[in-house]
Amino acid sequence: MEMQKQIENYWEGEAAQYSESVWTEINSFKRKAWTDLIEEHRPPGSPLAVLDIGTGPGFFAIVLSGMGHRVTAIDCTRNMLDEARGNTEKVGLTAKFLKMDSHLLSFADCSFDLLLCRNLTWTLHDPGAAYREWFRVLKPKGRLLIFDANWNLRQTDPAWQQKYEEDQREAAKLGFHRRGHVDQATGDRISRELFFSRTLRPQWDAGALLETGFQKLFIETDITDRVWGEEEKALYRSTPMFLVWGEK
Repeated sequence: MEMQKQIENYWEGEAAQYSESVWTEINSFKRKAWTDLIEEHRPPGSPLAVLDIGTGPGFFAIVLSGMGHRVTAIDCTRNMLDEARGNTEKVGLTAKFLKMDSHLLSFADCSFDLLLCRNLTWTLHDPGAAYREWFRVLKPKGRLLIFDANWNLRQTDPAWQQKYEEDQREAAKLGFHRRGHVDQATGDRISRELFFSRTLRPQWDAGALLETGFQKLFIETDITDRVWGEEEKALYRSTPMFLVWGEK
């Protein structure tokens, strides 16, 4: 089975559990924290045409629609889109939801002012191809915001695995325990084959985005104090979330 299909099948089964986490975030400080962070880095103008890539259960769709933007949200799985659509409707907001492979977008050139994603790029089997597509659909002076972490270097690097295990032990002392996936074994198997399980970030992203054609670039290597709670900081201390910002 081709890698993209494996990825889609896997995430279909994770939708319900991830949807629960959206409501935890919506009802915490995180909704405002992410709103403020996006507001700082988005291009000028309002409302913007925004593409939420890999929306999952719709957290960013909710945040961006709540900011007054025209949101199109894509995901490669039907179950995630169903959760996202329902979650967005529950808070009285709207977005356009489409099933789509983020490596191959069906939109015309220069369609969006802002593209963004969170915890999505690590799942890409060909990030270079995806970044070229994202550049294509951005308007001139449009911006791309990537929020992610080196989640799976531990799958291929023993030193990173050791750091991860140390983090889990220290977090357990504080009463925090990592919540596993519905099918952890399959997730780990797929992860070991992915590009970003062998590639240190955000250094790679910087070079790739410049090569793709982005004219301006901004990187913040650790945004955890702004958007993570104490549990996440403890569990994932060695893999801080970063921001990569590119302007076309």
